[in-house]
Amino acid sequence: MWQFLLDHWQSIGIIILYGLTTLVAIKALLETKTTGKTLAYLMLLFFIPGIGVLVYLIVGMNRRVNRIYSRKWLSNVRLSERLKAYLQQENRQTLVEHSDLVSNKTGIARLLFRDSLSPITADNEAILLINGEEKFPLLLETLRAAKHHIHLEYYIFEEDIIGREVMEVLKERARAGVEVRFIYDDFGSGDINRRFLKQMRAAGIQVFPFYRVRLLANRLNYRNHRKIVVVDGHTGFIGGINVADRYINDPRYRDAHPKWPFWRDTHLCIKGAGVHTLQFLFMGDWNFCAEMDMPITQEYFPDIPDTGDDLVQIAASGPDSERSSIMLSYLAAINQAERSVFITTPYFIPNDSILNALQQAALSGRDVRLLVPSESDSKVVNKASESFFEDLLTCGVRIFRYNKGFVHAKTMVVDENLSVIGTANMDIRSFDFNFEVNAFVYSKEMNWKLTETFLQDLLHCTELTLETWVERGRWKRLGEAVVRLFSPLL
Repeated sequence: MWQFLLDHWQSIGIIILYGLTTLVAIKALLETKTTGKTLAYLMLLFFIPGIGVLVYLIVGMNRRVNRIYSRKWLSNVRLSERLKAYLQQENRQTLVEHSDLVSNKTGIARLLFRDSLSPITADNEAILLINGEEKFPLLLETLRAAKHHIHLEYYIFEEDIIGREVMEVLKERARAGVEVRFIYDDFGSGDINRRFLKQMRAAGIQVFPFYRVRLLANRLNYRNHRKIVVVDGHTGFIGGINVADRYINDPRYRDAHPKWPFWRDTHLCIKGAGVHTLQFLFMGDWNFCAEMDMPITQEYFPDIPDTGDDLVQIAASGPDSERSSIMLSYLAAINQAERSVFITTPYFIPNDSILNALQQAALSGRDVRLLVPSESDSKVVNKASESFFEDLLTCGVRIFRYNKGFVHAKTMVVDENLSVIGTANMDIRSFDFNFEVNAFVYSKEMNWKLTETFLQDLLHCTELTLETWVERGRWKRLGEAVVRLFSPLL
């Protein structure tokens, strides 16, 4: 018997490998809900056996099926049930009183409430912040004024100049008796110094990684990409800007890094009842990673006087949600557009639904424009994005490539009454793998400001044309075609 095994170990190994590959392929077929992603996994499994199995076990397991985040999901449900009646009444009343402003976007508002219990809130002031130069002075000022609590949640937080500035304010407020809670993503903030974290805790700041990453753990693929700040329950920040020097185009922060490109990003400050939804999201994430339940009290959800005329609704989704609310909200916004859709995204890898919606909107006569970087920080992602350009250009979508630096903003402007600013890219990773959050602002003034910003960005872009794009070489086309096959996995 042992001699037989020794003589035929290679053949036995191949049989075991392909048997395991077949079992994993069956699992992928049963658990993966999108056809494109399923085919990509199957190609990976059978064209690169062994490695394909390892990749699937690390990054491919369907969290919505396996419920690794079941404790977080249950915590969110408990929070939701306590607030449900109040939120239903607030959502219904706001839609009735402001039907003229919401107009034909009522379907989006109802979708977000029914799918994720996120109400549309009135009487907010939404402040558009362009680049880190505008975000951080206001953020630091708001943090210094905190009286009861500061809640922060960031994908990337670095121990550099701005990181230390923010942390010094947090430590000072914590010593003054303000509750300070800080969540960081263990993957995105992987370089954060443990000594730095000890200093925070020593000052009284409560600090937890969202989900600690371990070697070869499939949790590596599920990242908390949210950037949320809530101060005293009435002021919040949301958008694409993390805490790191490269997000600020100011010599004080950039001189030590001359190779960094100009960084174009967008953030939002919200003052008003819309902050309550951000608070709710933070509490759900905190209850999960800190393994404790925060109480729903007046201090965390204070009564907020009318601060402005903006309607704000928060869209959030992640591996713990039943559906991809962010993808569905993007899809609804594109489908319900009457005149125009302007999209800025650093990573463009749409699923079939989003791709078809953009094509349909352009073919129907809407002004559809897409602004992406000339060069992404990932050549593979850049090539995957390019694989969709011809399909869009053929239908009349206008595509602009940003040349001034790296555009990292994640925004959408629809018609004259809807602006979207948040953390979610227009890609499958943000739709399915990451924990993301977007703000939907129903406001003509915000719409005008974001449209003007978009048009200003176009001055630093090169527009692609179908005539020149189709002339690219065969090797480029082949590379795009190959990468596109695996684009659902990027």
